[in-house]
Amino acid sequence: MASISHDAIMEATPNELEMAPISCTDRPTPIPATKQDDPYLVAFAFPYDPDNPLDWSTGRKWAVTDVLSATGFNRIMVSTIMAPALSTIAKDLDMTSAESAMALSIYLLATAFGPLLIGPMSEVYGREIVLHASSLWFLIWNIACGFANSKELLIGARFLAGFGASSIYALAGGVLSDVWRPEQRGRSLSIYLLIPLLGACVGPIIGGFMAERTTWRWMFWATSIFQAVMMVATITTFKETYSPLILHRRAEKLRRETGNQRYHTEHEELERDKTLLSTLGRAFSRPLRLLAFHPVIQITAVLEGFNYGLLYIVLSTFSTLWISHYGQSVEISGLHYIAISLGEVAGSQICGFFVDFFYRRRKARKPNGIETPESRLPIMVPGIIIGYLFLLFYGWTAENRVYWVAVDVAILISLMGIQCVSMVSTAYIIDSYSGHTSSAMAATRFIESMCAFLFPLFSPKMYEVLGYGWANTTLCFIGLVIGLPYPWILWKYGASLREKAASSY
Repeated sequence: MASISHDAIMEATPNELEMAPISCTDRPTPIPATKQDDPYLVAFAFPYDPDNPLDWSTGRKWAVTDVLSATGFNRIMVSTIMAPALSTIAKDLDMTSAESAMALSIYLLATAFGPLLIGPMSEVYGREIVLHASSLWFLIWNIACGFANSKELLIGARFLAGFGASSIYALAGGVLSDVWRPEQRGRSLSIYLLIPLLGACVGPIIGGFMAERTTWRWMFWATSIFQAVMMVATITTFKETYSPLILHRRAEKLRRETGNQRYHTEHEELERDKTLLSTLGRAFSRPLRLLAFHPVIQITAVLEGFNYGLLYIVLSTFSTLWISHYGQSVEISGLHYIAISLGEVAGSQICGFFVDFFYRRRKARKPNGIETPESRLPIMVPGIIIGYLFLLFYGWTAENRVYWVAVDVAILISLMGIQCVSMVSTAYIIDSYSGHTSSAMAATRFIESMCAFLFPLFSPKMYEVLGYGWANTTLCFIGLVIGLPYPWILWKYGASLREKAASSY
């Protein structure tokens, strides 16, 4: 976050103060007392600075958000596009069913570990260079998947492609925190998620038609062509958003032009007398430290991990439901994924509106006009109840082979509710860890991706033994047990937990 001087703070109105959100976990050292005491402090001008990402024009903010969103769409689509062609791929490369399933899910395993490195790296070297480098890495290995002539090469290339693709999970939250203010959090998240949410569900639809009409290799070649186009758009549109790096460059320019080496930034003061190895070690250990010692991260990661694993249970078994249980073709089974897409998109758009609406409403009632991250949590309760209860409805309509519309409507409403829960959780983490959002998102993402990797491994057997009805009843019960206490615990204790937590620095 950009720093502001003490004089500016003393003269600012409550509404102006809110423009620079402060997280209690991101303050390793105090800010210099005044500009007069430290005339060489390089900081953004207050209340407006054209170099400050928070002060960029709305059009420039949306350009950065949209190009990140489109990039996320392709990378997430690749995670599921090969699902309908697994049997064909297994036959061509002499793979067992377990090995073909591993080729699909190992991509998700990579997205668990990638953000642990990529998130902190973006807080050292900036968002821009990390995004471009990871895009090139993903492109190279996704092309390799299309040319794979052995199962070992396909599985290895899928893992490495997933590692590059995982940068979007770590960078998205950080970039949105860089350029959008808290009262715009819901809208920015809803617009950003609009396209990527389609990716996980559009993938099997496109893959199903490709599996029937051409070679499975075109799944990777086509997405690689799209990725190359997006790289060109990203290079021309995406500019650095990480405030400490922008200020560092400004300070370097001043030192170079004036010859005065006393110009410095607040972030540089924190790094003074520290070696590069020490800085990198602290940065790369940050996500794991947050996960190990910050209860807010731990509680959120458990709920989000379960929800993300649940999504991939549905994604990995939905086609089988329609083919084996309803006797439909591969192509038609893929079209049912539209219900999943519509549910997630509807949840993000509806929830995005209410996240901002209630935040502004509660903030207006505060005497000082400042609101806490916990104010977002009550919106989560309807999402939890609707999401898990309609998961139950989905299970029993599928079990009894009710007309397909009822099944699709049930899963649509279920995922709409669950998406609302995920959006509120993401907004809460961004607000709580504004100084190190990418590392915080990487910490929660680790648990999410591990669940997305592991849950589909046992879900076919679960449905085979319990059936769709009792299996989803079990998942519904677990979801309510985990989900319902979450907003209450953090509403009551979240502020004190964040206050007592060690600095994320």
